Amino acid sequence: QVHLVESGGGLVQAGGSLRLSCAASGDIFTINAMGWYRQAPGKQRELVATITNDGNTNYADSVKGRFTISRDNAKIAVYLQMNSLKPEDTAVYYCHTEPYYRNWNDYWGQGTQVTVSS
Repeated sequence: QVHLVESGGGLVQAGGSLRLSCAASGDIFTINAMGWYRQAPGKQRELVATITNDGNTNYADSVKGRFTISRDNAKIAVYLQMNSLKPEDTAVYYCHTEPYYRNWNDYWGQGTQVTVSS
């Protein structure tokens, strides 16, 4: 089991910034990549950004140039710095872990609400 604890969501005006944090504990040896997904009301959950153990990153086109994902391997934590926020970034943001092997489990955090007002 991997336990994920997220923090950092909130309400911000358009153009503002927020930083999300996610700390992992438990069977951390299973984790290859960590990342963030988001789900807006009435929409499917979508990828925001991921980062592998060796620092390779991947971003959704909609957040490139505005969001930065980073990772602290010593703390087994992942961060999402969100700048130039837009109302369409409003969603519940979920931390996610991707395992090394497909037959191992992936894990999700409980989600943190990000609301961007116009």
